[in-house]
Parts: sequence; C-alpha cells; structure tokens
Amino acid sequence: MLSAKQGGKHRRRIRVAVPAAAALIAAGVAGAMLMAPAGATEAPVPTFGIEPGVSAPTQAELEARLQSAVKKAERPSRAARFSSGATIDPKIISGTTTSIASAPWMAQLFYEDGDNSFFCGGAVIAPTKILTAAHCVKGKDWKSKGVIVTGTEKLATNAGHGGAMTGVWRQWNHPSYSSATLANDIAVLTLPEPIRAQPIAITKSDDTASYKPGTSATVYGWGRTTSTNDDISATLRKATVPINSDATCADWSLGGEFVKGQMVCAGQPASGQDTGTVTACNGDSGGPLVVGGRIVGVVSWGVTDCVEKGAYSVYAKVSSYVGAVVPRVDDTNITGDHRADILARRSSGELFTYASNGTSFAGRVSEGDYSGANVVLQTDLNRDGRQDLLARTTGGDVLWSHGEGSTKIASDWGSRKHLVVPGDVTGDALPDLLSVDSAGALWIYPGKGNGTFAARTKVGTGWGQYSQLRGHGDFTGDGKADLIARGSGGKMYLYKGTGKAGTAAFSGRVLVRTWDGYNAFDAAGDITGDGKADFLARTPGGTLYLYPGTGKATSEIFATRITIGSGWQQFNLFG
Repeated sequence: MLSAKQGGKHRRRIRVAVPAAAALIAAGVAGAMLMAPAGATEAPVPTFGIEPGVSAPTQAELEARLQSAVKKAERPSRAARFSSGATIDPKIISGTTTSIASAPWMAQLFYEDGDNSFFCGGAVIAPTKILTAAHCVKGKDWKSKGVIVTGTEKLATNAGHGGAMTGVWRQWNHPSYSSATLANDIAVLTLPEPIRAQPIAITKSDDTASYKPGTSATVYGWGRTTSTNDDISATLRKATVPINSDATCADWSLGGEFVKGQMVCAGQPASGQDTGTVTACNGDSGGPLVVGGRIVGVVSWGVTDCVEKGAYSVYAKVSSYVGAVVPRVDDTNITGDHRADILARRSSGELFTYASNGTSFAGRVSEGDYSGANVVLQTDLNRDGRQDLLARTTGGDVLWSHGEGSTKIASDWGSRKHLVVPGDVTGDALPDLLSVDSAGALWIYPGKGNGTFAARTKVGTGWGQYSQLRGHGDFTGDGKADLIARGSGGKMYLYKGTGKAGTAAFSGRVLVRTWDGYNAFDAAGDITGDGKADFLARTPGGTLYLYPGTGKATSEIFATRITIGSGWQQFNLFG
C-alpha cells in the first residue's frame, strides 16, 4: 500500500492511525403553539410505551473498566497494535492547554481489553451521540468494554478528573471503512442515556469554505505532547492549524495514502522535531478538527511519532460523510439496530410497532389504544435517544408523548391538513415540526431540542394541493431533511432540503415518480440501515411495498420495490 522508494520524501512512510492505548406564537393561523410544555396533560393519547431496553452499566462497573483501561492507555506501547493494524501514535504537539468550558463537547473514549486497551478522543454531536474515528470502533465491543468520559478537561487517568462517566449502547462505523487504507474513517457511538455536555454541530455536506487552503482550524485532544516519550496529556489541549490543499496532501503522501474527498490534511509541514511542529498525534484519534464552531474533520492518521520532516496530520473529511452520519443521529430506531422501525394502527385505534429486519419486519407489538388520535407520528424531540410520539387528538390538541409523560405542545390544530416531523430542517442539528394550515401555507416550527419551539417561519403557500406530505430523514444523501409530496394524478414530488429556514428551506420540487396505484405512504427513515431514507407505499388491496432509497434526487430516487406483505389494509399507517 505504501511507496517502497527510499531517500528524501520518497522513502517509505509508516502510516499511523492516531488513537492512544420556547417562545412560539402561531398568530394568524387557526390554533396556537404553546409558549412551553404544559406538563403532564390529561388526554386520550397515552404515553408511548416503547423503551429501547438499554441495560446501562453501573457507575461502579464503569469505574472498574476505566481503571483497567488507563493502566494501558496512559502509556501506550509503540509496539501496540490497533484495529487498523497500524502502529499507534498519539498527541497535540506544540499546542496549548485549554478548559472544558472552551470545548464542552469533548469526550474521552477508554476501551478496556487488557493489554489491548486504548484511548481515543471524540466529540458530542447530540445528547446520546459521540462522533469519532472508525479505527477506534471497528471490531471492538464498546457496549461491554467501553467508557465515555465528558465534562472535564482533566484526563480520566487522574482519579480526581471530575468528569461524568457513561457506557455505550450501540456503535456504528462507516460500512466502507478500510483498516488497510483508513478510508472512510468515521464512526458514531450511541450512549444509553443523554448526557449534559453541550453538543457541537458537524459541518454541512455543501461546505467548501471550511476546506479552503489556509483556513484556520483548531484540533483538540489529550494525546502525546512530545515525540520523545509515550505519555499522553493530563489536560485537554488545542492547536491552531491551517487547512491544506488536496494537492499538497497528495504530494506529501506519495504512496497514495491520501484519498481526495475522503480526507483532509492540516498544519504546516513538520520540522522533524517537536520544536517547530504543530500537529495531532496518538491519543488525539477520533477527536475533532473545528472551523467556525462546526466539526470539519476527525483525527485519523499520521506518521510514526508525528514529527517526521514535511509530514502533516490527516483527518476524515466530515463534509463527505454528513449523509451517513446524520441518519445515525436523527433516526426512528426503536430496537437499537440502526434500522428505522414503523408504526401501524388499526381503524379501531390499536397501535402496533413493527421492528425492521432490513427488508422485512418482525412480528408486531401492541402499544395500546390510540383511538383518541387522528395523527400519530414517531419522533425524538428531546434528543434523548428514545423514540417518542407526536399525536393530534380528535379535539385538535397536539401532544408530545415521551419518557416522562404526555405534554401538550399545541391546541386547536384540528384544521391543519398535514403534520410532519422530518428531522432537522433548519440546519441547527435539532428536530423540527412542520404543518400545513387550512389555507395551504407550510410552516416550520424550529425545535429547541427539549419539546419547545422557536418562532415559526413560513415556507410558502400552495401546499394544500397535496393529498400526502411525508418525510423523515434524508432522501438525497446530503444530510439534510427532505419532503415528498403527492399531487394530482399520483405525481410524487421531491422537495430537497437546504438546511435553511423560511422560504429557502426547500429547493424547487422535482417530479420523481408517478404512482396512481397506491393509497397510503409512509416515510419512516432509514429502514434498511444503509444511511439512506426509504419509503413505504400501500395498494388499496393492502399490499405493502418498501422502496429503498438510493440517495439520488432524480427519478432514480428509489430502488426496485420489495414486497413486505399483504393484509395491511387493516391499518391506518400514518395516523
């Protein structure tokens, strides 16, 4: 994989993966959104009874794991091997110490596995989500052996670190990650419960400004601070480094290790020693490279000891992976297997959940009587990692049913033609609510991440022409929430999300299908688990079909349909 040439910059390099051992008033429209949750509400819609069945380790168990892990992670051996098969190498060299207040989203990732224990960095991107590197995750059992520490600048190898410890519920790494080349080196860990650390947003898929050569970026971590020993830093450090062009990075890594589009390199060329070198290193693996308050890179790899003359540190290019990461954050996954599950309701009102098996569904589970509602939608408004329900009663109240009860968030919405919870529409990494009023105007209610909403913004009028308006997730692979609307003659239109609010929230519609053989549709999210939003369609005779998403914003938006089964006419799938 590497150049075998010797001498000068053509000599063989050793690639190193770098870990170490709401105020909102709906004026002028029928109904009002409440200023804030009204607390537990008497209503005919019960609290959604689904819990993910997470068995979180106790604090004593986490402490035992941590103490075992730090024995190895505190001084990683240079001969240690990682899941990538590359020699480990950690640090921010020539950086400065900083406080957790300046980077409250920083996370320490300890993996306890005896002599194979190690340490990585990470960043909180949602209350239950940690963004890190795939080489820190692939092939490991983080649920049984991992400890996440947040809320402190002190490395948790110190007994007085003062941070909060939590375990890991589930893990995901990019399916195309290569341990040989470190391509697609990005991963997400899901925690069993929300943490208090303030999240940081990831960059947008169309972000080019952050990668302009010379752009100032900041890397954070607890990695090695010198090339002369293996100690990692006892305190969080940061360093400012310039973004380099793809050509510069490719010219340096003559063996072809640098992959344009998947990687970005940063920093001035290393001096050959600590003095004059500013770079990430072992122990910084998985940590963030930040520009303008958003993560643009994840520490991925470098050369042995990190200071070889002319070398740079290399990061996974986050803008290229937004479409894969966002579905891991904003999902409708009840069972914890990275696949969206669906709701189905009989006309009598009994609600069922169907867990996805990828291209089929497991046996249904009854969730109780929802006959008092005429809309039931799945969402996670408070980003606690547990699925909630948004339900509209026959009296017009909109209730948010969550782990602590039912909260009324709107009243007099009986005349609203459509309610949709597509995810993050406005680009702030928080889930939003959309509605179409009786006059056909589409409104966005920007979520605050706690069940309350900021002032609504108007997208436009004319949306009353659609008989169906569906959306949950990203149909086009750019990490932005989209909508699919059904017009006359069975014409299906894609409204591609832009990540903005107001009239600019969606691009002009694109005709993607003409379906006149179906009478009901659902957009539940990523049912197949491939990171792309999928679609369900039902015939009048009751046959349900799954249309896997392709990520294309054209007539090829869905792959060949898969038959789920018959008998679905007994259900009102969509409230």
